[in-house]
Amino acid sequence: MKIGLIQQHNTGNMADNRQRLGEKIKKLAHEGAELIVLQELHNGLYFCQTEDVNVFDQAESIPGPSTEFYGNLAKELGVVIVTSLFERRAPGLYHNTAVVMEKDGTIAGMYRKMHIPDDPGYYEKFYFTPGDLGFQPIDTSVGRLGVLVCWDQWYPEAARLMALQGAEMLIYPTAIGYDPNDTSEEQQRQRTAWQTVQRGHAVANGLPVVTVNRVGEEDGVPFWGTSFVAGPQGELLYEAPTSQEVETIVDVDMQRSEQVRRWWPFLRDRRIDAYNDILRRFIDEGKIVK
Repeated sequence: MKIGLIQQHNTGNMADNRQRLGEKIKKLAHEGAELIVLQELHNGLYFCQTEDVNVFDQAESIPGPSTEFYGNLAKELGVVIVTSLFERRAPGLYHNTAVVMEKDGTIAGMYRKMHIPDDPGYYEKFYFTPGDLGFQPIDTSVGRLGVLVCWDQWYPEAARLMALQGAEMLIYPTAIGYDPNDTSEEQQRQRTAWQTVQRGHAVANGLPVVTVNRVGEEDGVPFWGTSFVAGPQGELLYEAPTSQEVETIVDVDMQRSEQVRRWWPFLRDRRIDAYNDILRRFIDEGKIVK
């Protein structure tokens, strides 16, 4: 499959951000992309660095203006597009939601971000209610997509549950960067760990992983780019630079997962009879603590 990635530096001008994304989507589609993946909350700036109730005005309904815009592009170009939107579900109820647009312009499915961080510069719990759609892959004309969002990428449980329900690849729209107060050594450790854990999901589940991050500085935070595609053995098929915008196509052999899973039958050898404790928060000295 020819997969298009758009790693973009956003500004506060949402109309311009969306226009530039539209131009890049058209470029990739004309170059043969079948599936195009955008970064997390791609219409604007990453607003979770502060807590401001006025930011909720940016949220929109689904369906809404963005699904219409990207749906029209998908239909015009005959491509599947993975978007990432600030969803207004009801007054006072908001989600960080990935929406997949089918190539006929319809909504193929959506995923509401399940793991919500709350760290300095990432005050997402203020804005987003945890998802309630579960870890359900989305069926499209290009395959069954396991779409997750950013902080979800650190959790092997999320990747596994997508794989167990037949996802043919894992996709992570992302917005992550450095704490400018950290040393350069610590910054690089974090970026390397971020990529390593996702490549581990590829290996453990025998699936390709597609991760698209934003790039450039926003309100003092340098987002680290490094969008990448890994194959089902964790092999890097593509890695974007840390400080440049990119729109590119990566060709992924979707048949390879079958062979890799024959070599490494992790799903066969899982001890599903012995994993009940995974549902506990913590186990202390043999005593199960809820």
